[in-house]
Formats: sequence, structure tokens, C-alpha cells
Amino acid sequence: MFQKSIRENREFYSRIFELVLPIIIQNLLSAAVSSADVVMLNYVGQSSISAVSLASQYASVLFMVFYGLGTGATMLCAQYYGKGDMRAIQVVEGIAMRFSLGIAIFFAVLALAVPEQMMKIFTNDQELIAVGASYLRCMSVSYVCWGITEVYLAVLRSIGRVMVSTMMNVLAFSLNVFLNAIFIFGLFGVPKLGAMGVAVATSISRLVELLACVGVSAASQDIKLDFRWMFVKNKELFSDFIRLSLPALGNDISWSVAFSMYSVILGHLGTDVVAANSFVVVVRNFGTILCFGMASAGGILIGNVIGENRMEDAKKDARELIKITVITGVIGGLIVLAIMPFVLSYASLSEQAMHYLKYMLLINVYYVMGNAVNTTLIAGLFRAGGDSKFGFICDTIDMWCYAVPLGFLAAFVWKLPVMAVYFLLCTDEFVKWPWVIKRYKSGKWLKNITRDHLFDEIEGKG
Repeated sequence: MFQKSIRENREFYSRIFELVLPIIIQNLLSAAVSSADVVMLNYVGQSSISAVSLASQYASVLFMVFYGLGTGATMLCAQYYGKGDMRAIQVVEGIAMRFSLGIAIFFAVLALAVPEQMMKIFTNDQELIAVGASYLRCMSVSYVCWGITEVYLAVLRSIGRVMVSTMMNVLAFSLNVFLNAIFIFGLFGVPKLGAMGVAVATSISRLVELLACVGVSAASQDIKLDFRWMFVKNKELFSDFIRLSLPALGNDISWSVAFSMYSVILGHLGTDVVAANSFVVVVRNFGTILCFGMASAGGILIGNVIGENRMEDAKKDARELIKITVITGVIGGLIVLAIMPFVLSYASLSEQAMHYLKYMLLINVYYVMGNAVNTTLIAGLFRAGGDSKFGFICDTIDMWCYAVPLGFLAAFVWKLPVMAVYFLLCTDEFVKWPWVIKRYKSGKWLKNITRDHLFDEIEGKG
């Protein structure tokens, strides 16, 4: 019995690391692009860093929207892949694409039409508004491309095609860094665009990534990037997507908008703290790479196992995933601590901004652990088992009834020091631990959400 348990654990670890390594590479490249933006803009000036940092909050919200739709689709696709129903996976992709494209186009129109008003939400500094507005206009193209590729690549990951997804991201991110240098500094005779160069580089790289996805789709034997699936009607799958995926989307939107409110609070406390926070976000992204990768890989793997109706195996795998998460959380904090001296010696910020940067990084050493545990449970395990509603309720109450009001009170009513405000904002992940852990132990999150005989009555395809 003991030897069987060891063999099963070895199989789990082998499969989890087979999935997690390509995902980590993707997350690492994503963090590298963000850091490249900050590194290059550091030579342009503090105002450019601050403006791009604030304008990028819309991309952060969009990322969480697309991530929510992608993980929502993954909830269904991973289980249907375990069940062996590829047609259901393709229909779910089409449903997710309807939502992602609609939202992407909405944000693109706003970025083109009213970018100044979008920037005024975050700051009243006229220089930052002007730079940020130009950035947003150029970013509008990337939003639409991103809305398509993110859903398609999420579906590929849900069926274990993580390497294909990784290669697409390698292409996009590498091109992005290269083009950043060209457009920011005006290399090879190209006009020097400064902060706007970041947006131009991002839009071009996203377009190239979309074209690469079209090429992958053409060569694929099963899962295609075919927009005709957006118009396939299946009441049961659509109902399941609304019931299961939209709470995941609502969860990520609620969390990301609330997290963006942190930037609103900090943005009105001065450009020094905004500039410091732009560096902190980059470092924290590196610290959470392993944690987020483990959550994504674990969700896919356990979703496949649940789709095969192996519930006891899913429970065992979940326990192993939690153990790994605690370890990766500690590692993530140590990564932040290790990067800290290099950031402090490199950053060209004001003396006050450097003071903020030092203590904000120290706070994030412990913050990574809270993030790791909650992400693995809420976005990994719970969603793998079809339990997306709990995360939506939990995060909405935590962020909107606790963290955001506390931040506004601390900053504008009690007028606490900047670092005290930031510290209070960074308690959000730990406040919800008791409820999240209790939900995990209850086992209520573990459900098989697949259906039989989905296509006995096809309502039409057009």
C-alpha cells in the first residue's frame, strides 16, 4: 500500500512538473517584458515610468478578464478532455471567444476615443495624463488581438498543449522586448517615441502572436481557432459556461478592478510612490511566477482527473498540490528578497521614492505567500472542481468590503503615512485565509461538471 502511494505521488509530481515548467516559462517571459518596460523607461524619466504604470492598469484589468474567461473555459475544457469529448471543448472555446472579443473591442474603443478621461481616474497630474493618453491610444490594437489569443491558448493548455502555448508566448514576448528598445530609444533610424514606444511594440507583438496562432490552428488536427464556433448554439454548454465560468470572470474582474483601486489610492499620494510601485509590481511578478504556474498546472491536471471521474485521486492530488504551494510561496518571498538589492542599486528615482521602494519590497516578501495559497485554492483547485462561485463571493467581500475602504480611509480620512497605507492594503490576502482553507477542507468544491449526450440535438451552426 505504501509503495503504491509513493508510485502515485511520483506520477503526480511527474505530470505536474511536465505541465508547470512551460507555464513558468510563459509567466517568466511576461514578467521579463514588464521589467524591460520599466528598465528602458528608467532612462527616459520618472514621469514616463509613472504614466505607463498607471495606464497599464487597464491592461491589468483586461488581463484578469481574459484570464477569468480562459480559466472559466479551462474549467469545462479540462474535464471534457478527461472525458474525451473534443467537440464540447471547441464549442466552449467559441462561447468564451464571444465574451472576450466583445470586452476587448469595448476597451479598444474607449482607449481610442476617451484616453484622457481614462487617465484622469488614476491621476490629476497633467503631464502623466498626456503621456498615458498617447500610450492608451496605441494600445487599442493589442487589446483586440489579445482577446482572441488568450482564450485560444487557454484552451490549448487545458488539453495539455502547454508547449504550443509557451512557444507562442516566447515569440510575442521576445519580439516585444526587441521592439521596445527600437521604439523607446529610436534605434535603426526609427523615431524616438519614449513611453509611446512601449505601446507600439506591444501592439505589433500581439498582432504577430495572433498570426502565429492562426498558423498553429491551420496545422492542428483537433482544436482550431475557427470563429465559426462562436455561432454554434448548444443550450446546455452555454448554460454551464454562464453558471460556472462567469463567476470566475466576475471574480477576476472584481479582484483586478479592486486591485487597480490600490493604484488610484497610491496615485493620489504622489508621483514618488507611483514610481516606486511600478518597480515593486515587476519584482512581485517575478516572485509569484512559480506560485501562479503551480496553480494553473494543478487546476488543469486535477480537472482532467475529475473529468475521468477519479474523485479520490483528485483529493490526493489536491493535498500534494497544497504542499507544493507552501514551498513555492516561501521560494517566491526569497526571490523578492534576493532581487531587492539589485533593484535598489539600479533604480534612478528620487530619494523619497527610493525610501518607499525599499519598504514596499520588504512588505512583498511576506505578501507573496498569501497570494500563493489563495491563488492555488481559488483559481486552481476550486475552479478545477467547478466551484467558481465561492471565489467570486470571497474575493468581492474581501476587496470591496475590507481592503479598498480601508485604503481610502487610511489615506484620505485618517491621513496615515504612505507606508502605513501600503501595509494595510497588503493585508487583503491574509484576511480571507480562514474562509478559503475551510472551504478546501469541506470538499464542497469537488464536482464532475461534464454532461453526456450534448450533441444529440444540434440547434444549428452558422
